[in-house]
Amino acid sequence: MRTLEFIVLPYTLSGFGVGFVVGLTGVGGGSLMTPLLVLLFGFHPATAVGTDLLYASVTKTCGTAVHHIGHTVEWRVVGWLGAGSLPASLLTLLLISRHLHSSSSAVASLISYVLGYALLLSALSLLFRRHILALAHVLSLHRRPRREATATVLLGALLGVLVSLSSVGAGAIGVTMLVLLYPHLPIARIVGTDIAHAVPLTLVAGLGHLAVGTVDVSLLASLLIGSLPGIALGSVIASRAPERALRLLLAGVLTLVGVRLVAP
Repeated sequence: MRTLEFIVLPYTLSGFGVGFVVGLTGVGGGSLMTPLLVLLFGFHPATAVGTDLLYASVTKTCGTAVHHIGHTVEWRVVGWLGAGSLPASLLTLLLISRHLHSSSSAVASLISYVLGYALLLSALSLLFRRHILALAHVLSLHRRPRREATATVLLGALLGVLVSLSSVGAGAIGVTMLVLLYPHLPIARIVGTDIAHAVPLTLVAGLGHLAVGTVDVSLLASLLIGSLPGIALGSVIASRAPERALRLLLAGVLTLVGVRLVAP
């Protein structure tokens, strides 16, 4: 276990940088933090994912409180998502724990590939956001409310697997899919619902990783020390920043990192 003496400065600065991007764009927590820990600092992918999940559960709890106060959370949809994501997460964690010690390199390879492709999907969702919104309006003409619950539970299950394996999926991918399922909801309620669902999902998945020993607690503390002021600063500047340029820049970064992770 690394001591705080050796990790506070570089990891706290990294937490600040990622937190700033999250506050500025609303996207990028797991998408940036996990590959940063793997590619720059050399952490085992499972440790990077597990630590980032608990980190996300803390930061997203603050965001959920704000959205709840502003009445921008569809708790009914959160419940449907959780009905799929939490069992899927527990099952995924069970499979990881069975193979982690006997085949650590295979687990690392699997997580890296899932993380890479999840980043590429996140980048696509950012690049084609306008097209997705247009498609959502077309689909709204053919909505079948009775099937919404089933589709939402299945989406939750998909997110549960993705998040538990890569810590990516509950942000850009989750919002994109919710827009398609619920095009009649304002985007603020979509975002608030996605963030609220991410809290129990990242907490359960993070605690599961903690139980199997793939969380670095000292690293977690250092990331939080830096990220909380970073998120606050990014949120203040967000209203003045060019949203389209930031989205394209973030999509480009995610694409480069994703290709780096999946390339042989």
